[in-house]
Amino acid sequence: MFDIIEKIGHTTIQHGKNNDRIYLMKLDKKDYPVIIKKLKSIANKNGYTKILAKIPKWAVDEFKKEGYIQEGRILKFYNGKTDAYFLSNFREKNRAELDPNIKKQIDKNIKLAQSKKKPYLNIEFKPGLKLKLLGEENINDLAGLYRQIFETYPFPIFKPDFLKKTMNHHVVYFGIYDKRQLIAAASSEMDVESQNAEMTDFATLPDYRGHNLSLNLLREMEAEMRQRKIKTLYTIARSHSPGMNITFAKLNYSFSGTLVNNTDIFGKIESMNIWYKNL
Repeated sequence: MFDIIEKIGHTTIQHGKNNDRIYLMKLDKKDYPVIIKKLKSIANKNGYTKILAKIPKWAVDEFKKEGYIQEGRILKFYNGKTDAYFLSNFREKNRAELDPNIKKQIDKNIKLAQSKKKPYLNIEFKPGLKLKLLGEENINDLAGLYRQIFETYPFPIFKPDFLKKTMNHHVVYFGIYDKRQLIAAASSEMDVESQNAEMTDFATLPDYRGHNLSLNLLREMEAEMRQRKIKTLYTIARSHSPGMNITFAKLNYSFSGTLVNNTDIFGKIESMNIWYKNL
């Protein structure tokens, strides 16, 4: 079972057993501050061990009064003006704890990525490959690629119906083909109202790794988001793996926090790093 996305009042949340948490994705002022008690009630009912809230600055104080701690921050997240804060309420002690060796590896990966930042980066693109925006005619290829790469994922990106629904609503998918084979893909999940987008769902077939395909995808995604008047880009990347952290650092994204024991991916719950860029 995948986590579900639903409305609580006018506020959008994601929750489920896979991630064993609630993620408040978009807070509506009409639901504040009563939403804090509603989140607690949902967590109690389902036995979730973490609540993650992505909220504007004006809501931070009330959440902190209820035991939430700050794990990250994105400057100018809402309409290029208001900062977003990632606040977490850990409902079991071990959910908030990191093994010292894992913490050391996460810190090492962040430092390595930050050392790769460059003021200008000339990204080579392997000859013979084609990078394009994906349409409905590519959905089966896309679902097949994601099935090959991800053992588990927070959303059903392996299902063509889900990809079609999101493609027709708020997600722009990008892919790289080698002849007729889709070898790499990613997506920009837009919040058009707030003028931000999450750069996510990166996947590359093993035989094609090491050729800067993610960098090429990300650069194309940025150009498309600029055309669509998006002002802030961000990602939530696996903290244990240096690859995607380096990719975003190379294109001058800023590291802004680690979400501890946050997301079920590749069959287990992992910590995730936040990177962002203001356009």
